[in-house]
Amino acid sequence: MIFMSDDYRFLVVGAGALGGIIGARAINAGVPMRLATRTAESAAVLRSSGLQVSGIGGTTYAAEIQVAAVREYERAENFHLILLATKAHDALEIAPFLVTLLAPDGVLLPIQNGSVSQLLVDRLGENVVLGGLSNLGATMIEPGIYEQRNAGHLIIGELSGGLSDRAAKVAGVLGKAIEVRVSDNLRGAIWAKLILNCSVTTVGAVAGQTMRQYMISATGREVFRRAYDEALTTALTIGIQPQRMIVDPVPPGWRDTTVVSEEYNRWVDCVMAGYGDIKPSMLQDFERGRRTEIDFINGYVAELGPKAGVPVAMNAAITDLVHSIEQRKSKPDPGRLDELLKRIRSKCPVP
Repeated sequence: MIFMSDDYRFLVVGAGALGGIIGARAINAGVPMRLATRTAESAAVLRSSGLQVSGIGGTTYAAEIQVAAVREYERAENFHLILLATKAHDALEIAPFLVTLLAPDGVLLPIQNGSVSQLLVDRLGENVVLGGLSNLGATMIEPGIYEQRNAGHLIIGELSGGLSDRAAKVAGVLGKAIEVRVSDNLRGAIWAKLILNCSVTTVGAVAGQTMRQYMISATGREVFRRAYDEALTTALTIGIQPQRMIVDPVPPGWRDTTVVSEEYNRWVDCVMAGYGDIKPSMLQDFERGRRTEIDFINGYVAELGPKAGVPVAMNAAITDLVHSIEQRKSKPDPGRLDELLKRIRSKCPVP
């Protein structure tokens, strides 16, 4: 694999919050990078505006960018690294085409939430796909203008586990623009974030609240705990040990659901310190009328749980509710949490 030579070619696919921030910082770090958008119209807007990033990490402006609609790259030279920064559904749709754009030793690096990296490895092969996920807090204010909201990072690695030269080389390239960490337990890292997304993010989205707001109520705390416990149990049952993020993924007294200990409350406080005041990205999807990634988050747990013999009633109910909100049959509201509990209590009595 060729890195940082005159022949090195790097493509970022997706000009949303993550793609825009990574692209802008890469260009200003001297990394030779091109950007791909869904349409030629979107590419024209970015050629005119450039990429402007503010927030954590400092202000960055990339005035001259090489950007085109993704399908136009069919006529370009092949790439050594393609970073896939689209929404999950779009990633699965465009990935087979992107593989045709790779050099013989090229790497496709998806950084979506949930099951995307694993699904792409299953479909395209681990010789092509290097797994990844993002802990960057990023917002697109409008096309070409972005805000970085935390000092986050990318985590990359092999889905089969262990360390590899190609992961280290990719980290060396991307590390010139943003912080990149290589994990020898990438599936564990993906599941650690997935479990938090299933509980912190999605529960907040359906309630229309931040975690700190919905955890004030007993109902919010119970929905959070049920969603978290089901996702964690599913991971452990299928042989995945979630990697520690901001907290140990296994809460204190986790197996004893009859008592909420002070240790457990302190664990929740640590989660709250990291995520408690963040507006859920899925809630932003609702507000903008965009399709969510629910099928790759709670929906993935709802699919895997029954196959592993794990009851996942809360995650299944949350998935159905999010689809209902997407279809405008319902809307985010704190009362949605009461509805979730009423729906599942007959199937899963409260301990």
